[in-house]
Amino acid sequence: MISFFKKKKIIAHIKLNGIIGNAGKFKQGIDFAGQEETIEKAFSLKKAKAVAITINSPGGSPVQSHLIYQFIRAQAKKNKMKVIVFAEDVAASGGYLIACAGDEIYANSSSIIGSIGVIYSSFGFTEIIKKIGIERRVHTAGKNKSSLDPFQEEKTEDIERLKNIQLDLHKDFIKVVEESRGSKLNKDEVELFSGEFWAGSKAKNLGLVDGLGNANEILKQKFGEDVVIKKFEKSKGWLSKKLSSSNNQIDQLTNILEERSIWQRYGF
Repeated sequence: MISFFKKKKIIAHIKLNGIIGNAGKFKQGIDFAGQEETIEKAFSLKKAKAVAITINSPGGSPVQSHLIYQFIRAQAKKNKMKVIVFAEDVAASGGYLIACAGDEIYANSSSIIGSIGVIYSSFGFTEIIKKIGIERRVHTAGKNKSSLDPFQEEKTEDIERLKNIQLDLHKDFIKVVEESRGSKLNKDEVELFSGEFWAGSKAKNLGLVDGLGNANEILKQKFGEDVVIKKFEKSKGWLSKKLSSSNNQIDQLTNILEERSIWQRYGF
């Protein structure tokens, strides 16, 4: 007897939004510790056909990006589950690294994609402390302990040491992208690993994403109009909410400025 009730296909859906890492006091960013349980639950959803991940992030901590990427791939392998990633406004730098955990990546035509590089930014305050009569006193055990101190003159050896670290991190990033995207990458048109970023439509031509479209649209195309999308989100505990709301104004302003500086690299 033919059943009149067709079984609906189920997709687990995770959303990752914000700066990667927890910079600032009680700051709520994307980090491995905060997302591990959510990711594991999504991959454990019985009868799920795939796990969808929507990401909206300009990047941040390279370590946290790698940890999340590796955990997603490990869970996909363990549960034999396909991963489909959707980029919203931005999937750049560490945000794109995490996106590479997907077997397929989709973006909006206006999404910002790429920025496959490593950046370190700081300020130099040597002149201003001279003008206001402040004397900087630093005592260390270990000659390189005060490297890149913003209140001292930059040293050539400090800059070289930093650049060598950045080159190592950049190689790791490139390896992830090449292993994930493989022959899909179009390396002939532009230098993909220069740190440049592109709109979603251009990123598709370069092989950084597989297609254009939003999560609901693509998932319905792949799994049918009656697909059931079950959302998994990180819960924010009562204590975290309380501490966050009690932050002093200086902490809040610092957090806002820090976040804005990262988002503004990509026009947001």
